[in-house]
Amino acid sequence: MNGDQIRKFVQVMKALSDPNRVKILKMLQHKVMCVCELQEALGIAQPTVSKHLRLLEQAGLVESHKEGLWVNYRLSDGAHSPYAAAILGNLRHWLEADPEISALVKRLPMIRREDICKR
Repeated sequence: MNGDQIRKFVQVMKALSDPNRVKILKMLQHKVMCVCELQEALGIAQPTVSKHLRLLEQAGLVESHKEGLWVNYRLSDGAHSPYAAAILGNLRHWLEADPEISALVKRLPMIRREDICKR
């Protein structure tokens, strides 16, 4: 491993070191989401969600796409980092039985930006 590889590896590991970032990845496995939907699901402040997304994006785990007024977030394909690709591939099978993750995933169909942003 050269210095750049170590940096990329550590970046992915650091991105996974926060429970809310892991929850974001698990939710994005199921649907593309915007910041306000993630904020609603996690019950945390918008700036905090944005910071989590920025770290996940820098690690190559998440990518964003602007669509009109919305910035949509989805899991990355892992093309820019073999470490991100390996983690994303395995994460699909990990934590599925975790009660917190299961509860979040069950709520996803009811978390809709159209309802949240009307408030």
